[in-house]
Amino acid sequence: MVDKAVDSLQLVARELSPFGGDEGKTRTLRMSRTLAAPIGTVWAAVTEFDRIPLWFMPVSGEARIGGRYQLDGNAGGEILVCDALRTLRITWEYGGDVSYVTVNLTEKDGSATLFDFEHAADVEPDRWAEYGPGAVGVGWDMALLGLARHVELGIATPLETPEWSASDEAKAFIAGSSESWAAAAIASGDDPDAARAAAARTTAAYTG
Repeated sequence: MVDKAVDSLQLVARELSPFGGDEGKTRTLRMSRTLAAPIGTVWAAVTEFDRIPLWFMPVSGEARIGGRYQLDGNAGGEILVCDALRTLRITWEYGGDVSYVTVNLTEKDGSATLFDFEHAADVEPDRWAEYGPGAVGVGWDMALLGLARHVELGIATPLETPEWSASDEAKAFIAGSSESWAAAAIASGDDPDAARAAAARTTAAYTG
């Protein structure tokens, strides 16, 4: 199982934007993966409140444009765009910060879907220097793996649980994810040594 989880990281394309925005603090994290599931199945998994807990975490609120959602013990926000089978855009509000998450789906054929994900956030330079993109990227990698297992294999077990997080499978996956995000940071222009050091700190933070 360790190899299967780690190997899944290679199925994800990752990209980071340079710092931008009005204050020069905005960075956008991008991920994409082809899922072996029909677009309707993937759309339902990411938008229906009774399906989201099967691969991510419990959620409450109003599943409509302008409605608000709240993930149990995590972020909440507003549903900004919900274009059926195409685009979901929400605010991601946590710890007083507001960022933006966008999911775009593209049907590749009748049984496969291209899942494109973006998370745009303002990041303080010192926090970026300490942890880099893995601070959020590792969590999104775990979420995407949970989604893939759910829509492709029918597994209804979220990954971010204490039991899984303490396993050798999880530790290998987290380390691999951190390294993958360091590579994306380097490709975006970040200093290689600083990016790798930040990835090591992220891995340590996740694995204790």
